[in-house]
Amino acid sequence: MSPAAGSLIDRVVRHARDVDFMAIPESVRTIARGLTLDTLGAILQASSPRYPAGQIFMRYARDQGGTAESSIVGGGFKTNAVQAALVNGTLGYYCDVEPHHPGAIMHGLAIVLPTALAVGERANVTGREFMSAIVAGVDMACRVANAIDPTALYRRGMHPSCLAGSFGACTAASRLLGLDDATFRWALGLCGTQASGLLAWETDETEHSRPFNPGIAARNGTTAALLAAHGFGGPPDIFEGRFNIFGAFSERQSDGVWGRPHELTRAIGEDFLITGFAVKLYSCCAFLHPGLDALLSILRTHDLGPGQIRAIDLRFPTNGTKLIDNNELKSHCAQYVLPIAVRDRRVTIDDILHDRRSDAEIGLLANNVRVVADDDLDRTFPEIYATIVEVQTRDGRMFSERVDYARGCPENPVTYDEIVAKFNDLATPSAGAARATAVRSFMDAVEEAPSIRALTDLLVMPTSA
Repeated sequence: MSPAAGSLIDRVVRHARDVDFMAIPESVRTIARGLTLDTLGAILQASSPRYPAGQIFMRYARDQGGTAESSIVGGGFKTNAVQAALVNGTLGYYCDVEPHHPGAIMHGLAIVLPTALAVGERANVTGREFMSAIVAGVDMACRVANAIDPTALYRRGMHPSCLAGSFGACTAASRLLGLDDATFRWALGLCGTQASGLLAWETDETEHSRPFNPGIAARNGTTAALLAAHGFGGPPDIFEGRFNIFGAFSERQSDGVWGRPHELTRAIGEDFLITGFAVKLYSCCAFLHPGLDALLSILRTHDLGPGQIRAIDLRFPTNGTKLIDNNELKSHCAQYVLPIAVRDRRVTIDDILHDRRSDAEIGLLANNVRVVADDDLDRTFPEIYATIVEVQTRDGRMFSERVDYARGCPENPVTYDEIVAKFNDLATPSAGAARATAVRSFMDAVEEAPSIRALTDLLVMPTSA
């Protein structure tokens, strides 16, 4: 039975199909261009031969073969759209430095952009349609995460970016393939039947399965849309039909409703959730970013070095502490990341992929970093990652600073020029200055581009460093 007009799925599908990049406010377009450029920088950095996971995936894609229709970023070759979405989606989250949505706990750009690149190149779409698909897909990914409740997913050991993000990928792909309403709903249903993504990657010290989850989401969303485009049927209403995603993945609320389905359509068409994304200035878990800002502010203000610090306490919302307290993953471990920041005043992907704990200063500090669960800070989590850092010096002084919004959040934003500078820092070492400049120039006028193949032709070129 087809969903009724005005149902949740009817409203989100119509919104996804109707979004026009040039019809949305200029402020939203500027943010979308900037975040897309930022994510391209992260993908180009991740494609470098210096980082093993990307190279493993490129070898895998070559072995699988397939129609040469969609580019592997930095790989020097093309494969089918599904494989390209998988590989580039994995690259998108590998360096853990691409934009994220704090409230939805969603790495949506790392999923939706690779999908739009893969399907958009296959379909030879315009730059305007490419950006429209990104805005629509990111909106869907965040709305599904908010509707299921990302903290509920975390409590159940599931990864919101993978599970909910796949709906964003499916939306972008379905739009670029020109699916009608009924077929679009099938695609979302097929996406829901593939919904997956465990937080088990937290136990993988290689940092390979962490970015694999966004790759899975991009692959699943692309697969669902392509199957539906070929006439493969699916559940017509994955949101309100029998055995829907809320019954499967949400928790029952005090009013008896499973999940928060109203979040799917809250201010839809007015509140574009891509505007809620934060730009990451450190290559590590976003939960640590407010604490890093606070810690570095203390270090700068009081001119402190590693040898002067006795102990560091990081107070964080209770429901988020298990992800950053003595985590096996260096990218998600406060006891590793904070000492790196004390010594180097920054955190890069090289710090995450190469173990620095043999350094005497870092090893000593790591034993004196404590994560403290704070119920008061939990009251506004996950919308706000409120963090208090307390630093005790060896001469008995105590310094404390609280940061609610890390630098890069919409409430504490960076400028477009700062995003460009970050892109240059990420992309130039692997892609070269000329290629990085060409990618940036394309994105500056993306909505005027007659085809995104001019962009994918730049991205597919092999990275060399």
